[in-house]
Formats: sequence, C-alpha cells, structure tokens
Amino acid sequence: MATFDEVLSELAERREQFQQQRYVPRDFIARLKEIGIYRSATPAKFGGEPLPPAEFLDRIERISAVDGSTGWVASFGSALVYLAALPVETQAELYKDGPDVAFAGGLFPIQPVTPTDRGFRVDGRWKFASGSMGADVLGVGIPGDESTAGKPRTAVLRPDQVEIIQEWDVVGMRGTGSFDLVVHDVEVPREWTFIRGGEPTIDEPLYRYPTIAYASQVLAVVGAGVARAALDYAREAGAGYKGVTGAPKLADRAYYRTAVATAEAALRSARAWFYELSHEVWETVVAGDDASDEQNAQLRLASAHLAKTSSDVVSQLVEISGTAPIYTTHPLRPLQGDALVPKQHAFLGPAIYDAAGAVLMGQPATTPGFR
Repeated sequence: MATFDEVLSELAERREQFQQQRYVPRDFIARLKEIGIYRSATPAKFGGEPLPPAEFLDRIERISAVDGSTGWVASFGSALVYLAALPVETQAELYKDGPDVAFAGGLFPIQPVTPTDRGFRVDGRWKFASGSMGADVLGVGIPGDESTAGKPRTAVLRPDQVEIIQEWDVVGMRGTGSFDLVVHDVEVPREWTFIRGGEPTIDEPLYRYPTIAYASQVLAVVGAGVARAALDYAREAGAGYKGVTGAPKLADRAYYRTAVATAEAALRSARAWFYELSHEVWETVVAGDDASDEQNAQLRLASAHLAKTSSDVVSQLVEISGTAPIYTTHPLRPLQGDALVPKQHAFLGPAIYDAAGAVLMGQPATTPGFR
C-alpha cells in the first residue's frame, strides 16, 4: 500500500504525461484510491472512511501543489456526498464491491428526458466531466419535476453506457480530462437518480455539512495548492535568477522581495479564514446541529475569496518576474493558467460575493443553488 508521500513523488514524475494526454489515467486513480481519496466521502455504513472536510481539503491542497490537474480530479473524491441522496438500497449496490468509488459528472447543460414507467430515457451531450477517464460511475444532468421542487436531477450511469468525447483544449487544468459525455437513448431507473445537494438518506455528520459549499471548497483549495507551488518557485528563483541585462538578481530587488512577501501574507490569510470556517462548521454538524444560513454563506464567501486570492498571487508573481515568463516553458506559465480555473468556476465567481453579502444582511441569496 502506497504512502501519501510516495504517491506525490510518483505524481511529480508523471504530471507532464498527464498534461500531454489531457487526463489522469485510471492506474493513477487507483493510486489515489490506495491513499483513501475515494473513500473519504463514502458512508461509514458502506465501509467508507469519511474525513472531516478540513482534513480532505488539506490533502487536495497538497496534491495540487504538485499538479493542479490531478488535485482537481482528486477533489471529486468529495462528490460522493452528492450520492448520499440516492436511496439506501441504491447506495448498497453502488458500494457492493468496496468503498473506493470514483464519480465524475457532466451536469450541464441540463438535457431533456422522456419519462418511463421505471425512470427516464436519457439522450444527449454534457460538458466538463472532470476525471471521466478514470471514473467508476458517471452522472449527467436531467430536469427536475414536481417531486424535486423543480431542482434538476443527476442520472447515474456505468461507463459502458456513456461515450466520452475527448474535447478539451484549454490553458488551465489541461490534465483534468474534463471531456464531454454522450449518452445514446439509455433508460435510467428512477432510483439511480438524485437531486444534487438533496436531502441525504444516510445520517452521518459529513452529509449534514453544507453540500454545495463543500463542493466549492474542494475546488477553491486546488487554487491554493497551485499558488503555493508558484510561491515556492518564486522564492527559489529569486535567489538565483539574473536578467540578461546584468541587473541584480531578483532577490536583491526591493520590489520583488516586497511582492513575494505580500503574496505570502495574502495567501496565508485567505487560507487561515477558509480552514477556520471549515473547522467551525464541522463542529456544528458533529454536535448534531444544522449549519446556519450565515455559516453556509461564510463558507461560500471564503471559498470564492481563496480562489481569487490564489489566482491573484500567481499573476502577481508573473508580473514581477521580468521577461522570463513570456516563454511557454517557464514554470509560472502553466501555474497561472491552472490558478485561473477555480476563480472562473460558477461556484466561485463574482456572483458569489453578491449572494453571500445578501445572506449576511438577512436577505435571500441572489444566486440559484447557493445552498
């Protein structure tokens, strides 16, 4: 059984391969399973070892500091909290071969379905299925109905029921394999569908933690790992890099030292608030209480803030590094692209600040699915 550090060492050796092929392969997903990533949100009832969110987030951050794409894919080890809304009998079938289940979803755009006596006939194409090449089960977004109060469902399918279209040409998180999913006229039983963020059928503390907020956190912390990698590089490069003009090395320039120190302070401050809130909300749900609307809003706000801060940190380091980062081979170049992706995600974008601000002032959230 591999240790966490052994898997990180292997990742450092293979990350270029993942970038070139544009996905994390199934054999490395198996390595992540060995260190518990894909049982960390599986119900204990079915052999899982659910982690407190802050512990899982720390692991994803450490993976992301080695490779953001792999951290992004690993972050969906938390997505089994969604599947806790499936009927208990369905979950028993899902985990019958063991608790280490990798789930990937292409949830948008929501595609129409035809109701049947057993469930829904699904047909269509969905985007952004991160980690799809190594997934054990796949989800696609379908409309809700009266029984879901209009909230969309996710239909769960086996890989052999789905065609993966490897369309993914991006500047950030290139190795995530966020490909398109195509389903051709497959009937999905109703019991294999769930409402994302719906009421769990398993009563364990992790499933009382705010689901959508957790989904936001696991993405935001990837950006923090990428920013840490950029800061570590900037400190190392500053001590040795000299420009072609004969100017002093970067570490001898006041503006460079000041910017690195400012970036370090900004990242550590955003992380501290982010993790502090996670611990606070976890203590609330472990005590048997529901997280309040304000706690949910704080988690969403701290996640958006961390994602933006992480991206800003990397961009600032590029700005102070002279002409070197204009080369495509410069280490900061891919980190800048990776750090941009969490900030641009719908869960972490500018609208979250407005929604969180509204809740903190006693108003309804201004963004659908805020909780």
